[in-house]
Amino acid sequence: MSIPPPEVSLVTTHRVWCDGANDIRSGKNYRPAALGHPKVWLEIDEHGYVDCGYCDRRFVLQGGPADGADQASLRDIASGAS
Repeated sequence: MSIPPPEVSLVTTHRVWCDGANDIRSGKNYRPAALGHPKVWLEIDEHGYVDCGYCDRRFVLQGGPADGADQASLRDIASGAS
């Protein structure tokens, strides 16, 4: 049995960033910067999602192949930091 990612953010672009502190769309789920991680840029590929290698937050491309899928059934796809 797979475990779902701790957070899923639905996004509209293939290139996103994560700092582990904010929800990039609206600033929800704010955590102090001390609880975050370095800002990293991630690229969503043909699978339609990418996972942050630091905090495991999953970014799902709206309208992509992973949008609406059972996130627990998808394997981890971590993008390299840039």
